[in-house]
Amino acid sequence: MHAFNLQPKTLTLAERLADLAVDALIDEADLSPKPALVDRRGNGAHSDLHLGLMHASALSLWPMFKEMAEAALDIGEVGLPLREALGRIGREGEQAMLATTQGVNTHRGAIWALGLLTAAAALEPRAITLTAAKLALLNDRFAPQPMSHGAQVAQRYGARGAREEAQLGFPSVTQRGLPQLHKSRRENAGEQNARLDALLAIMTDLADTCVLYRAGTEGLATMQQGAQAVLDAGGSATLAGRRQLHELDLQLLALNASPGGAADLLAACLFIDRLDGAL
Repeated sequence: MHAFNLQPKTLTLAERLADLAVDALIDEADLSPKPALVDRRGNGAHSDLHLGLMHASALSLWPMFKEMAEAALDIGEVGLPLREALGRIGREGEQAMLATTQGVNTHRGAIWALGLLTAAAALEPRAITLTAAKLALLNDRFAPQPMSHGAQVAQRYGARGAREEAQLGFPSVTQRGLPQLHKSRRENAGEQNARLDALLAIMTDLADTCVLYRAGTEGLATMQQGAQAVLDAGGSATLAGRRQLHELDLQLLALNASPGGAADLLAACLFIDRLDGAL
């Protein structure tokens, strides 16, 4: 008998989806240089975050993603029972995250976006964003009533918050992030630059509630225009684009504005991209 079992363990569908969701979060965190976000260079505009904490947070969410996918497979259809099961599992996952990070909100937005997409991928792998939208449109009767910072800001500025983004089927991902990711790959920008360009494409149009909360409409305009300037200069694979990216980083840091909403949607983008051929 061998001391090591060299046979790879066969993963269930729910386990594979949880792996992909965690990988997407870790890949988003590792991506560098992201403007004013935690990356391999440092903590961006966050005094309470660092890369190791982002990794630990992402890994702490694996059981939650697995349980969400299992709930989708067990219940088998879009409806209030699944929506409320996902809400309960998400709130438990958030508590596990906060226990890991000692109370720091690292991935609350990502729990919502990737949680819906993980469940949707288990249910309808050929119509993920549409299925996620149908789930997001249902009201969880047990959801806590206090509004998140993002929801407060969305209401104040009339912006599309994380809830509305999901209810519309993640247009920032399907119409901005994924097309730019594929375009930059076709242009041989290199995978890291293609992912940076996808993030920037999301930033050009997103009313990022994290930026609005910290820096208001001035910060949002700086983010959107600066991201567009990088892409107009040729993207992050070019010297001119790199200079614009550095300038955007400095501008957002000066405003203490971090595009955390765009980062969550990049993780969603990478998750959907990975699903092609993975299931």
